[in-house]
Amino acid sequence: MLEKARIIGPSIDERESSILAPYAMLSRDSQGRRHAEPPHPYRGPFQRDRDRIVHSSAFRRLSGKMQVFTGEMGDYHRTRLTHSMEVASIARTIGRALRLNEDLIEALALLHDIGHPPYGHTGEQVLHECLVDHGGFSHNRFALTLVEDLEQRYPQFPGLNLSLELLEGQSTRVEKGGAGPAPLLEVQVVEAADSMTYNAHDLDDALKLSMVPFDELSQVPMVDGLIALLRPVATGSDAGMMRKTLVHSLIEYQVGDLVSCSSARLNAAGCGSAAEARQKGVLIGLGPALLQEKVGLESFLRERVYRHDRLRAIRKRVRNQMLWMFDCFGSHPEWLPPQFQQRARERGLRPVVGEYLAGMTDRFFQQQYRRHRLIRRQA
Repeated sequence: MLEKARIIGPSIDERESSILAPYAMLSRDSQGRRHAEPPHPYRGPFQRDRDRIVHSSAFRRLSGKMQVFTGEMGDYHRTRLTHSMEVASIARTIGRALRLNEDLIEALALLHDIGHPPYGHTGEQVLHECLVDHGGFSHNRFALTLVEDLEQRYPQFPGLNLSLELLEGQSTRVEKGGAGPAPLLEVQVVEAADSMTYNAHDLDDALKLSMVPFDELSQVPMVDGLIALLRPVATGSDAGMMRKTLVHSLIEYQVGDLVSCSSARLNAAGCGSAAEARQKGVLIGLGPALLQEKVGLESFLRERVYRHDRLRAIRKRVRNQMLWMFDCFGSHPEWLPPQFQQRARERGLRPVVGEYLAGMTDRFFQQQYRRHRLIRRQA
């Protein structure tokens, strides 16, 4: 029989009360979980959420899902897993500077992309088209399906039984800008960190893969200004070091501006609780000037990277493969794994085919595609 752990040092509540700001989301104020559980002796509710996400099958599969660039293009670039870890790192840095709940922030960051299907936004677009008569497909909504239902890791309840704050935070990504109070400050931090993270690392990956010449960055005022500041410091550095230095500076520049501007807003609002900050609509984000510069960077990435001919060719091929796979399982539900066959009888075939495909890694998708093409040819 397991003995109850002996607690040494301050409790979770004592620690949070001493270091977090009044407007932070405190563990003691959590609304709990859908399925009640006793408190853990030395881990707060959001620490437990983080651990459950990290140990889930869906989280591990993120290592095999592309962010923007596929595995056939090399092994330097980010995957959904490394992206999620970078977001968590940057978001925790922001959270610590603003004295917010870092445990909640980390759990939200590690959760935010867990519902992405194989092959990034191309996979999502195809699934959305296939399921348009069933409400479409959203990776943000599928993340909730995973953690509330599909992940089966505990005998007492379905899903991971995450805290209601985690579930609500993920829900705001499904219905962005919905009515009601503003999201928790910790939720907003993750949203901001996600945006600045993928802008920086997509630029890094594109430069490393020689998809964008370094000289073209002069077209982007935000980046060109940073390069001008870095040139005297990085004199004599090779192109690779200049690229890495630029990416570090791009993140630092945005994080510094966000912390400064958000601190001023929080101080002006004078909120005494997380609930009050929500009611007052306090927003975490960049200042107006840098926000405008960021729009220019995103426009450059959209035109020069995301619409690059090399990516267009991959997207066209993957699109055709995924449409074929959806039709394949829709025509042969007996080819689905047993648990998905049962789920299809309960919830309908097409939505469940979408769930099965969405859970695949890029590599497993290709294995299944080749396997079922062979089966159909031999039939």
